[in-house]
Amino acid sequence: MDVKTYAVVTDLCARFAGRLDDDALNSVRVHYFAGEPALAEATLLLTLAHGDIGITREEHDLIRSTSDDPDLAAVRIIDQVPPLAYRFSPTGPADAPDPGRADQVLADEAARYGGRVLRRAWRDPLPGAPDTAKWTYLLHTDDADVLGVYAGLSGRLRVTLEEKWPLEVVHTNVSPYQAAASLAPRIWVA
Repeated sequence: MDVKTYAVVTDLCARFAGRLDDDALNSVRVHYFAGEPALAEATLLLTLAHGDIGITREEHDLIRSTSDDPDLAAVRIIDQVPPLAYRFSPTGPADAPDPGRADQVLADEAARYGGRVLRRAWRDPLPGAPDTAKWTYLLHTDDADVLGVYAGLSGRLRVTLEEKWPLEVVHTNVSPYQAAASLAPRIWVA
């Protein structure tokens, strides 16, 4: 994947955080990182079309700049990005799963991936959100390869703990979803 395409894909994945369900977005990110753009594009476009998830004209043009997949025509165009479908808070409810093991795994690995700050927030869905309430992590990194950092850390969580947690990795540009999650307290700092 060339540098321009990588930048567009990274931007699109950040934009779709909180709009696509966690598993679909994970597949898109990991397939792009693994050099499987056809699988990533198919996952993205079919999820958007079948989930009736609208995209802005700008997002449409970004996708078109990296893909000539005809399935893009089935994706609905909207005038503006919808409001966030989640509310973030520093603490979860009393019955929330214990994030301690995931905190430790991510904190232990963060520096290896150029991490500067790791945050954790409780994510509550609003009506229409694609996923349930759960802990969400946000890692600010010096590494511009955010898809690689994402693939490495999310894979580590799955292999080490057999757990899946939403994870956002940011380098410079931050989407509205990522910005909302970034208000959470730091659980690790380089």
